[in-house]
Amino acid sequence: MSDGSSRAERALCRSAFARGPAMVLRGVRVVELAGLAPGPFCGMVLADFGARVVRVDRLGSVGDVSLLARGKRSLLLDLKRPQGAAVLRRMCARADVLLDPFRSGVMEKLQLGPATLLQDNPKLIYARLSGFGQSGSFSKAAGHDINYLALSGVLSKIGRSGENPYPPLNLLADFGGGGLMCTLGIVLALFERTRSGQGQVIDANMVEGTAYLSSFLWKTQHTWLWGQPRGQNMLDGGAPFYTTYKTADGEFMAVGAIEPQFYELLLRGLGLESDELPAQMSVADWPEMKKKFADVFAKKTKAEWCRIFDGTDACVTPVLTFEEALHHSHNRERASFITNEEQQASPRPAPQLSRTPALPSVKRECFVGEHTEEVLREFGFSQEEINQLHSDGIIESRKPKANL
Repeated sequence: MSDGSSRAERALCRSAFARGPAMVLRGVRVVELAGLAPGPFCGMVLADFGARVVRVDRLGSVGDVSLLARGKRSLLLDLKRPQGAAVLRRMCARADVLLDPFRSGVMEKLQLGPATLLQDNPKLIYARLSGFGQSGSFSKAAGHDINYLALSGVLSKIGRSGENPYPPLNLLADFGGGGLMCTLGIVLALFERTRSGQGQVIDANMVEGTAYLSSFLWKTQHTWLWGQPRGQNMLDGGAPFYTTYKTADGEFMAVGAIEPQFYELLLRGLGLESDELPAQMSVADWPEMKKKFADVFAKKTKAEWCRIFDGTDACVTPVLTFEEALHHSHNRERASFITNEEQQASPRPAPQLSRTPALPSVKRECFVGEHTEEVLREFGFSQEEINQLHSDGIIESRKPKANL
């Protein structure tokens, strides 16, 4: 990253530390059972905002497949054996949050269901993050983001005209409807606990989380916004003023000039006259208008279009790659991305809190099993007990090898 970006990041950290290191979730103990995508993301967000997150990895794991371990520590534990389940039960007796990423019934089979753990620790927040939820005919079924998106109804709305629906990467269900909604549930439960002193069970699932995210679509489904088939409406790529266009150098520009005053600025930047064109909201003319706009955008490079539209309210922006996003002036000015000690870049935690900001770890992410003994000691296990667990093959410790 550039020196300017690095200076901005250092200034952000100095400013945050000047206000004090007390992040909003400081002191909250989270036990995260290792999983894929949404669970690890939820745990990372909690860690970014100050929670002490321990990830419990399966015995035999060779590495962290989630790559979302920032700020976490790792414990290797065999939960399939009664001794291993007993270890987790003792840990949960001292924890604030348990993050369970498994399908309905898995934890109950291990004798680690909510009824058991909440009896041990009535203040425990038992967060269950699954694809289909803890009940219903699909609750024990396997699935992935595309399946949850499909069952929520949202996938039917996404796609080009005349083409199959297509998933927008695995962001909506896994991370929006899943991980982020689960994080919200945990924070809500922590807040409620300050009043009642009691924990509770959170049933966060990606179908309902994604459906909830799409509330605007449900509320407006019978309005003019969605009166045309998929891909022919204003907000799904059908409108010439709300889509992307290819530039002369094979790059792309994003256009979102919905309001009339912004649309006028778009036309001005394109060198077009509004009185020579159909009305902006003439849906029948949209296909032809898209062709006209595409022809114009294809005559200049992305950089040339940026020079024309930057600083205007035309709602035209470049489609940036990850690398370009890192170096964009706006993002550098806000220190929107951070780099760890291994010079790997990632987005800074959001939202920004003025008094208790997130201070994400910039250390390398933990190795599987790196903190097994350290964590167990913190949760009240004696060295004799730890040695016995090692001897019985219930836990493993994997310290990183020193670079010679």
